[in-house]
Amino acid sequence: MAFLYKMVQVPRTLVTTSKNRDTMAAEYLESISNEHGRQGWEFHSVNEMHTVTPPGCLAALFGAKEVYLIYSVIVFRKPTL
Repeated sequence: MAFLYKMVQVPRTLVTTSKNRDTMAAEYLESISNEHGRQGWEFHSVNEMHTVTPPGCLAALFGAKEVYLIYSVIVFRKPTL
């Protein structure tokens, strides 16, 4: 079976109405999964994407280092017809 995939990047800072910080991430994932589920997308996984950005020429001259960032991406899929 073939699938279409959709990736949704998780914001670096979650803004939520949750009063419980311990469940904030789970509530966000549930909300996004239900929203996309209503559109026919099935939750598949949450993955990390690592990026490296080298410093610009001038910044490197002043000793700037590479910037490493980690992004979380929610993966949805649905069968192709």
